[in-house]
Amino acid sequence: MTSDSDDALNWDGDEAQTPKERALPHGWNAVGKGSHDVGTIEDDGTVTPAPVDEPVGLSTPMLLLVGVVGGVYLLYTIGWIVGGLRLQPLASFLVSDVMFLPWFVLAIAAPALWFLASWVLTRGRAAWIRVAVLLAGVVLLVPWPFVTVGVIGS
Repeated sequence: MTSDSDDALNWDGDEAQTPKERALPHGWNAVGKGSHDVGTIEDDGTVTPAPVDEPVGLSTPMLLLVGVVGGVYLLYTIGWIVGGLRLQPLASFLVSDVMFLPWFVLAIAAPALWFLASWVLTRGRAAWIRVAVLLAGVVLLVPWPFVTVGVIGS
């Protein structure tokens, strides 16, 4: 009889069975977090490391959505240019050109900045998050001077 109280928790040979590589038998698939690190056990007992995944491109619907939303943002940029130029004579009564010009340039650049920021900041996230952010920009960046006054004005 041994005096060590931990002997009841151990079996003979426990130390020899520590796995060196994570692997599953052939035909099994690992899922979840860290599944890309799990290899496969071949018939002869060797472990084949997990294949390195290539980056996946955009799906066809996502590519179409990004193209359409990018085109809408380009139209918004043109709308901000035209609407801002139509608004400048009216705005010169209220504020000086030194105050109007930086905000005019920022309004022109806003659709491109939103598209770039949503593209970079949603990388690696779910596709619906990127779609939601892009569509939020479509709603928030409407060129209101162009929409209300138009090209001709009244």
